[in-house]
Amino acid sequence: MDVLHTAIAIVLAVGLIIGLKIDPVISLIVASLYLGLAAGVGFEDTIAAITTGFGSIMAEVGLLIGFGVLIGALLHSLGTFHRLVHSLLRLFGPGRLPYALAGALSSIFPSIYVDVQVVLAAPLARSSAPHVGRRGLPLLAGAIGTGIFAGYVFVIPGLAAVSIAGLLDIPLGTWLVYGIVLGPLTALVTTFLFSLLLRTRYWKPEHDEEDGAAAERDTAAAEAAQDANRAAAADAPKELPLLVLLLPILIPLVLIAFGAFAKVLEFSTPFVAFLGDANLALFIGLLGAYALARFTLGGESTDDALGSGFKTTGEILLITGIGGSLGEVITATGLDKTLSDLFSADAGAPIIVSVLLAWFIAAVLHLAIGSVSVAAITAAGIIAPVVESTGVAPIAIGLAIASGAMFALQVNSNFFWMFKSLLNLTTQGALKTMTVVTSMASLVSLPAVIAIALIV
Repeated sequence: MDVLHTAIAIVLAVGLIIGLKIDPVISLIVASLYLGLAAGVGFEDTIAAITTGFGSIMAEVGLLIGFGVLIGALLHSLGTFHRLVHSLLRLFGPGRLPYALAGALSSIFPSIYVDVQVVLAAPLARSSAPHVGRRGLPLLAGAIGTGIFAGYVFVIPGLAAVSIAGLLDIPLGTWLVYGIVLGPLTALVTTFLFSLLLRTRYWKPEHDEEDGAAAERDTAAAEAAQDANRAAAADAPKELPLLVLLLPILIPLVLIAFGAFAKVLEFSTPFVAFLGDANLALFIGLLGAYALARFTLGGESTDDALGSGFKTTGEILLITGIGGSLGEVITATGLDKTLSDLFSADAGAPIIVSVLLAWFIAAVLHLAIGSVSVAAITAAGIIAPVVESTGVAPIAIGLAIASGAMFALQVNSNFFWMFKSLLNLTTQGALKTMTVVTSMASLVSLPAVIAIALIV
């Protein structure tokens, strides 16, 4: 019954938000209360799960969100993203920009927390969308979504990839050989297929973007105004090189990546871990962005940019935390134990069936729990005891779990709500981008995983 009640809770949340236009915070709390009470978690434990889930998410990503949004606000006030967009457009051209983002996120940045990646990539997507085309925002949103999670589950040292490899006793070198190919390939193919979908009448800005048509007009006006401002300020003595303006982003990425590789390669020290901690790295980036803004814009304009960032941060933090509450209630129902009992008896099945089973377990867990990493880790824990008896190479089972763990990221994920808010999408728009591209990426990668299972 916990599977049924979890499905009802997810449908309830989606129905309230999309069908009745009820605020996501209220809808998610209603769904959480229903699930906890209907699944027998109990009155007190349901409330405890809701508050614990909120607190756990805030402890994990609260500062990351706050620091990242403030960095973005300060860099936006400096015109950093505007200049970066034009540089990328000159380098790749509008048609290749989504593929450049998807490829980079899935191959270069998997060591970075997914929350940090979307916080840093969202302003770039919003700023460059008008240059990419009429459907630039959804295409770039889809490229970001598939790039982040294809790297996260397939490419070392992405958290999900490292966790699966560890639980299934797969050497990281073996995983790296397959994942570094499968991750970017999945991201690029998915981005291409999603671009074909967007050529239809699938995307409706008036329903899928916040303030739809008005937002398009405002974006065009803002772009024109920024062009004029940049032209007028071209000879300003305080205008800094683009590379300098990007340091508040680049330095945290380098610190976090170095810390992650140090841990994977086992040469980390307490000081290296301290510098590589995402919270500290982003705070260093925030200090840098603040210093650049004060030097370039002065104190008053810097304070205005921070004020705008604080306003955005509060909204994102609340809805992100509530998404964590629903995930915690789902965990409290014991759904992972139910799936373990249902599927552990299938050891010894044919190769393709075993791969599909591993994919299915991870996909169901992700649909229910709302966390790619939790789904991947839980699925690997369930399957690990029977991997040897299946006769399938562990790397193939591990990649199948990674593929399934991406499937259909949706409303019970705190990342979903961050993605929605940061990219100025409606809930429907987020479902039509993030949920669709993660589903497509999961399905796109599955045939490749099956082929690997048949070969190795």
